[in-house]
Amino acid sequence: MKNRMSEIDSNAAAGREERRAPLPPASFSLLVLSLRAQAEVQLGLYPVGDEKDSPEPDLEGARHAIDLLGILQEKTKGNLTLEEQRLLENSLTELRFRYVQAAEEHSKAKQS
Repeated sequence: MKNRMSEIDSNAAAGREERRAPLPPASFSLLVLSLRAQAEVQLGLYPVGDEKDSPEPDLEGARHAIDLLGILQEKTKGNLTLEEQRLLENSLTELRFRYVQAAEEHSKAKQS
């Protein structure tokens, strides 16, 4: 019985691997873009279904992702290519602006 389960698990894993899209190479840019996308989702910038069905923004989670990008900026200062530095700076600027907008909207919605 144990051998049969291992065979089934192996076949299932092989099937998943065949359908999986290849992962992009690991890079600093991919890390920044991943954290940026996480913050954007938490800010509610990617609506899910109808607007009324979209979840409330997770401002605390968004702030955390933005703070992580800020730490990356501090810790990598002087060690980035110009392209990487611009990507990180532009991402932080945009996310901080969007965070302020989302926080203000959330505050107005609570008052109404």
